[in-house]
Amino acid sequence: MNKIFEKGGKLWWLHSTADAFDTFLKVPGTVSGKGSSVRDAIDLKRIMIMVVIALVPAALFGMWNVGYQHNLTLGDGRLQILANFWYGFLHVLPLYLVSYIVGLAIEFGSSQIRGEEVNEGYLVTGFLIPLILPVTTPLWMVAAATAFSVIFCKEVFGGTGMNIWNPALVARAFLFFAYPNQMSGSQVWIPNPGPDAITGATPLALDGPAQYGTGFWDLFIGTTPGCVGETSVIAILLGAILLLWTGVASWRIMLSSVLGALFVGGIGQMAGVTGIACWEQLLIGGFAFGTVFMATDPVTSAQTNCGKWFYGFLIGALCITVRLFNPGYAEGMMLAILLMNTFAPLIDHVVVSCSISRRNKKFNAA
Repeated sequence: MNKIFEKGGKLWWLHSTADAFDTFLKVPGTVSGKGSSVRDAIDLKRIMIMVVIALVPAALFGMWNVGYQHNLTLGDGRLQILANFWYGFLHVLPLYLVSYIVGLAIEFGSSQIRGEEVNEGYLVTGFLIPLILPVTTPLWMVAAATAFSVIFCKEVFGGTGMNIWNPALVARAFLFFAYPNQMSGSQVWIPNPGPDAITGATPLALDGPAQYGTGFWDLFIGTTPGCVGETSVIAILLGAILLLWTGVASWRIMLSSVLGALFVGGIGQMAGVTGIACWEQLLIGGFAFGTVFMATDPVTSAQTNCGKWFYGFLIGALCITVRLFNPGYAEGMMLAILLMNTFAPLIDHVVVSCSISRRNKKFNAA
């Protein structure tokens, strides 16, 4: 980095910004001066980049699906790849531009004010926000939600790694409570050549894929209406494989979340509360996307191995509970994850306390 940005230089007040650009694609030359150090190939930057790479399949398919759903409403159901993708790309790109411009501007400004380094955490948050929103969400809403999330969910708690809730989900929750018509979870807005967008009901709103007219492969591939990145289970699974293979995400949280959903979904199905099969609950809505990319957030999830089982199971169970018993909100994954983000520290505290108590009993017995 140029000396003018170092302490004592003319542009020292821009040190955080200059350091962020200088170390974006390379490892910083600074080393620890004292104390113990750990040499590891995996650091915050590489973890964030790995998550972004894992999100790429869902993002690419989501762009194509935006174009496909648009043409489907016009009576053209052909699976034309390039034309559908280009149409979706042009509609999703503005969401990304607003998400990154607004979010990074606040991140850089906050780091400059505090005199700290700019962390790479927003690389993932900025990539997630457009994927969990309807494609026709007005850009000013995206900007407002992003600003609210970064300021009140991250910066007031100290920045990356200090937040209690998942920032991307907080942005969606902000829009859900402030503008419920666009974020109900039961309808999705589809771009239309006319002056307005049109709405299409999702399988959740019609009590299941059977009434919606979709089968297993439609849900698994993702050729259904929904938020940009949540429809294709196969694309999400590709990301999950990468996260699990690299050890970035916890398989305990993913598996326990699925088990929790199947448990409550099975009870609801046997009791006749819903016409949706328990396994179909895993394929519709934002369950798969939330389980793989949101629930496994290493900052806001449970940290103990035992706690991860409880944390994930409760997310899956709460998600399906909301779907079954709250007719005003067809989707439940967002609220389930945010609620368990809140209780994750308590879960870890109970797990650690029980472990200490058990060891003390063994020690006293000996």
